[in-house]
Amino acid sequence: MKSRKNLVEKLKSLPYFSKDTVHQLNENMGLGLKDTTVDTYISRSLKRKEIISLKKGLYVSADFYNKNKSDISYLFYLANILRKPSYISSWTALQYYNLTTEIIHIITSVTPKITRNYKTKIGSFAYWSIKEDLFADFTLVKNKFDFFIASPSKALFDLLYFKTRQFRGLELKDVDLLIEELRIDINEMDNNERKKFYSMIKKYIYHG
Repeated sequence: MKSRKNLVEKLKSLPYFSKDTVHQLNENMGLGLKDTTVDTYISRSLKRKEIISLKKGLYVSADFYNKNKSDISYLFYLANILRKPSYISSWTALQYYNLTTEIIHIITSVTPKITRNYKTKIGSFAYWSIKEDLFADFTLVKNKFDFFIASPSKALFDLLYFKTRQFRGLELKDVDLLIEELRIDINEMDNNERKKFYSMIKKYIYHG
């Protein structure tokens, strides 16, 4: 029992952890627990709601999550971790940049891997699959928790890319109307970012 408590205490300081992390801690702390015993501890901690499952084999302690859940950088950081490589984009990034008033409940990311969704007790995470050559124009934001996020122009590009199924049948003259319909305040976007967005759109519509 004491060993389990010691393990749980150690896990409280981690932003996330895997089963391998727990086994490594067991070894480093010299607890001498069998692998099956460690697995049992994880299972019991889940039932006691001391830890939260993010996906198979990946967890966060309830204590750490509750202390940091109001920090958006932590949720974005976890979104990057859940599916690698990925970056925050589309509606979520546009909301982050204050370019939409839509209330977003799902954290949306872009990945070169296959499309996948995760529904967890801390929220829902959606990952949209994009071509390798379009997995670009994102930056690392240094915060309490660092995360990768699309630039404002790329976030809007990604949104339209998926909304129109890779701009199928979309003409350049339709873009502004579509942005208006989606209630994106493109006039609030930095001028250089706006130019970059139209440049990307033109290039893709004519050459994509």
